[in-house]
Amino acid sequence: MAQAFARLLYTVLFYAAQPLVWLRLFLRGRKQPEYRQHIGERYGFYAQRAPGKLIWLHAVSVGETRAAEPLIEALLQRHPDHSLLLTHMTPTGREAGRMYLDRHPGRVLQAYLPYDLPDAAARFLGHFRPAFGLFMETELWPNIIATAKARQIPLGLVNARLSSRSQRGYQRLRALAQPAFAGLDVVAAQTDDDAARIRSLGANRVSVTGNLKFDVTPDPAKLARGLNWRAEIGARPVWLAASTRDGEEALILDTLGEIERLNLLPNPLLTLVPRHPQRFEEVAGLVRARGMKFKRRSLEEFPEAGTQVWLGDSMGEMASYYAAADLALIGGSLLPFGGQNLIEAAACGCPVVVGPHTFNFAQASEDAVASGAASRIGSSAELAGCVQAILGSPEHRINMKEKAIAFSRTHQGATERTMALLEPLLKRSS
Repeated sequence: MAQAFARLLYTVLFYAAQPLVWLRLFLRGRKQPEYRQHIGERYGFYAQRAPGKLIWLHAVSVGETRAAEPLIEALLQRHPDHSLLLTHMTPTGREAGRMYLDRHPGRVLQAYLPYDLPDAAARFLGHFRPAFGLFMETELWPNIIATAKARQIPLGLVNARLSSRSQRGYQRLRALAQPAFAGLDVVAAQTDDDAARIRSLGANRVSVTGNLKFDVTPDPAKLARGLNWRAEIGARPVWLAASTRDGEEALILDTLGEIERLNLLPNPLLTLVPRHPQRFEEVAGLVRARGMKFKRRSLEEFPEAGTQVWLGDSMGEMASYYAAADLALIGGSLLPFGGQNLIEAAACGCPVVVGPHTFNFAQASEDAVASGAASRIGSSAELAGCVQAILGSPEHRINMKEKAIAFSRTHQGATERTMALLEPLLKRSS
C-alpha cells in the first residue's frame, strides 16, 4: 500500500512539475539548442517506425553511451535478426551515439527516453515493443519499470554502479525505489561494493561482472591523431585536465600559473577539456581573463611555442587528447563532483592524477592508485607539486605509463561476463 501511494505521489508531483521541466529545457536550449529538438519524444511520441525484433538499451549521456560500446557490438553480433534501440536523456549522449548508426546502418535506432510519466511510458513501450530492455549504470525510472513489468518486458541493469551517497538518497525514498530495483530481472554490477548497495535497496539476482569501460578499445585513428599532435607540439611537457567541471578550471589555471612562476617545468602546455560543451565559452573567458595565451581546438588552432593553454572545445576526441598528453588530471575529482572515469586514460597509456573526490568511481580509482597507474592528491594545493614530480622525471612517467596499460588489460572481460548473465533474457527474445 505504501509503495503504491509513493509511486502515485511521485507521479502527481512529476506531472505538476512539467512547467518547470519546460522552463529547464528552454533555458538549457539557450546554450545548447539541441535541447529544443525532439521534444515530442520526451513525452513518448515517435515518428520513426519500429522494427519487429528490437533490443532496447538506455544510456543517459556521453559516458554511458561510450561505455556501452562493447556490449552493443556483442548484442548486435549475437542477435543478427534484432535491431537495437539506443535511448538517451541528453543531446550530447545522442550525438555520441550516432557513431553506432554509422557503423551499423539500418540496425541501430536512436531516440530520447520519455520522462517517467505513465502515459509517456506506455506510448514508448507500445510504439517500440522491445523484446527486453537494459539500463546502463545507475538510472532507474519507477513508472517505466512498472509499465514494462505489466507488459512482461524483461529488464536489466548493466555496468551498474551505486555510490554510498546515491544509496543513502534511494534509502530515503525506499517506498518508491524498492519496487523499481525489485522489478529488474537481472543486475550486472561493476564491483562487490556496488552489488551490496544495490541488493540493500531490494534488487534480486545481482552479480558482479566488472566494468564494461575496460573493454572499450581506443580508436586507432584517434590515437594516431593524438600522437601526431604530440610530435608537432615538440619536446615541451604536456599535461591534460580532462572532463573538468564548474569551478575546477580556475583552480587548474591557478596551478599552471604557479608552475610557470616557480619555473617547476620548462614551457609547460596545459590542454584543458571541459566536460560539458555548453561551458566551452565560459572556460575560454576564464583563460582570457587571466591574460594567458591560448588556442582553441574548435577553431582548428594548434598550440605554438608560446601557447600556455590549448582549449579542447571539441567532442569525441578524448582519446586523441590522452594520446597527446604526458599526464592527465581527471576532472570532477578536485571538487566534490565524484570524479570522472579514468579507464579511458589508462587504456590510452596515459598516467593519471586524481583528486580527493572519486566516489562515483571509487573502486577503479583505488585500484589504479594501488597499481601505480595513478597518483592521488589531497587538494588542488598539491597539484603543482604532483605534476612537477611526474613530468620532471621521465623514469617515473614511463613507469606510470606502463602500469596504466597493464591496469587496463588486467580488468578486461566484463562484456563476456555480462553477456553470459543476460543469456536468459536473450533466449526469451529469440
